[in-house]
Amino acid sequence: MTIQLIQCTTDNLADLQSIGRDTFYETFHDQNNTENMATYLDEAFSNEKLTAELQNPHSLFKLLYVNEELAGYLKVNTDEAQSEKLGPDYLEVERIYILSRFHKLGLGKVLMEEAMKIALDMQKAKVWLGVWEQNSNAIAFYEKVGFQKTGTHSFFMGEEEQIDFIMTKQL
Repeated sequence: MTIQLIQCTTDNLADLQSIGRDTFYETFHDQNNTENMATYLDEAFSNEKLTAELQNPHSLFKLLYVNEELAGYLKVNTDEAQSEKLGPDYLEVERIYILSRFHKLGLGKVLMEEAMKIALDMQKAKVWLGVWEQNSNAIAFYEKVGFQKTGTHSFFMGEEEQIDFIMTKQL
């Protein structure tokens, strides 16, 4: 198995949009109503929104390829790009998604290791992320790699408020 991580730019917008929509839908469509899901996908993965995020100097996307096939992606944020303002010592892992057919291959670990490397290279002291309180598989993975629950915040799926655990890891 050949694994490649490629920094995403606006040249990769169509790939990012496709992998973002597909992985989010696969992960959450069973637990959310169709209308809220469609609204979220249209807003979160619009050309305009993704272009702005790609052009933000405090955000970084990496595309994950397995045997030259796009399998997932990572998005990290620092400073004012963080979805919660935790300060300059923190790096946020905002998105870490892998297509379901690539699950159980150790790719989540690959993306998390990349996030940790980025954080260390940026001399961050802590890494944090938000994870839906009902996503038990993701919570178990994050705990396994050293994250601890440190708080909560709201996430809106359309009109529906959902609660995310904030999980933090000291570097």
